Amino acid sequence: MKKILFCLGLFIFLTGGFTANAQSIIDADDENNFNNYYNKTLANGKQAMPYAYLRESDVVWEHAVWRVIDFREKFNQFFYFPLHDERIGTEGRVSLTDAVMKALENGEISVFKDDEFKIPFTFEEMAASLSQERIIHIAEYDEYTGDELEGRDSVVHDEFNPQDVYSARIKEYWYIDKQDTRQKVRIVGLALVYNYCRDRQDERVCENVDLFWVPMNDMHVRNALVKVYAYDENNSHAQRSYDDIFIDRYFDSFIYRESNTMNRPIAAYLTGTDAILESQAIEDKIFDIESDMWEY
Repeated sequence: MKKILFCLGLFIFLTGGFTANAQSIIDADDENNFNNYYNKTLANGKQAMPYAYLRESDVVWEHAVWRVIDFREKFNQFFYFPLHDERIGTEGRVSLTDAVMKALENGEISVFKDDEFKIPFTFEEMAASLSQERIIHIAEYDEYTGDELEGRDSVVHDEFNPQDVYSARIKEYWYIDKQDTRQKVRIVGLALVYNYCRDRQDERVCENVDLFWVPMNDMHVRNALVKVYAYDENNSHAQRSYDDIFIDRYFDSFIYRESNTMNRPIAAYLTGTDAILESQAIEDKIFDIESDMWEY
């Protein structure tokens, strides 16, 4: 009799535990959390890992380099997508542009006009500098004869569109730390590049404009980016944040400028294939410095 009661109690205990576990899996705490089959809480309150302390006397060599990250390249497309106006199938993801703009609008980060981070810039100033009004002519035709009439002019107000940000620039320092005799790199600045189009002498002209420079050494910036995850085509659960991407250098880029005597970019003295070869030569020169410092 005791064995029967014991088995019955054990069965009730296990059944109740399974029911409770099943209930906790199916029902999320958030009443609007219908898209997930488990509670995603890892990003809540997540903080970026501070960089290791570096003494000035430990840096025996450094070199500044500026790069371009083209979002249209296949490897870099996770920076660009999903688009700003998409509301279906984004799985909570946002593009790098939207992540930075949201943090700026909410006052979480500070940005600057220059890559020396000396001239502060606000979101309102940036939006005002890019907004413009242009006049377009609307043709009108006679309803019966089809003849063209005088028509009318209409004023169109163009505002900043995050979808027109196709690339970004980064400023980084390569240096050698004598404590472990290794060559390392630190990204100190990020600039979103806007494809700014406007009318000039009856012609539509587009040019790339740096929106602002974001100080990547600022923990406020890193804490904002570490909470936003980018898409990984191999594993949607990879949980790779934009902060992780820049630290791990999980992107494809090319050098367009290095620190030099005349403080000029490559495009100022080379074009076409020569500019591409010069960019690769600078890349090779940086990596050769670490190997050349060893003697066997």
